[in-house]
Amino acid sequence: MLSITNIPSHKKAIIFELDNVLIPQKDYDLQVYYLFANFIEYLEAFPESKDVIDFMSKRYEVYGNENMFKEVAVTFGIDQKYQENLELLFSNAKLPLKLLLFKEALLLLQELVVERKQIFILTAGNPKQQLNKITQTEWNGLEKYLKVYFADEFNPKPSIESLEYILKENNLNKEDVLIVSKTENDRVMALRYGIDYIAVS
Repeated sequence: MLSITNIPSHKKAIIFELDNVLIPQKDYDLQVYYLFANFIEYLEAFPESKDVIDFMSKRYEVYGNENMFKEVAVTFGIDQKYQENLELLFSNAKLPLKLLLFKEALLLLQELVVERKQIFILTAGNPKQQLNKITQTEWNGLEKYLKVYFADEFNPKPSIESLEYILKENNLNKEDVLIVSKTENDRVMALRYGIDYIAVS
């Protein structure tokens, strides 16, 4: 992750993606799978939630979320009707544990506040799901310094529409802004709009 020394001093505003930049996406996804496995056991009594959680966790490490319900349904004989429940959980789940910022991300955000930089989150994906993540993240008091935008409420990245809106609404010029992310869509979006971009590892 970056430190404040990586941020050019003349930048007034930093735009972050959320997933895997500020918080680990895995921490959200695996908690949703935990809730889903317990939901299935509660309604059907079989399979045991532990077996489903173990399967989903191991598969996630290799394939991520791709075709997860399909593979779980085939492996454990889960009715197709429960796919909708899993999708709803991803948008609405009340997580057992708060999501935590990466340690380096927390330190950087704190330093940016001290330096009086504007901090924006411009996140891709289902806005309801992304908002659910944000509201269940432990921000350590930083939430009052953040402004959040959902790219898909404009046009999905790498469209520059959301960037244009952010700069106009906040009276910023392109040279004032830095995008911090790790996705190809964000890199392309920054390139298209002529905004500096730094990729996090």
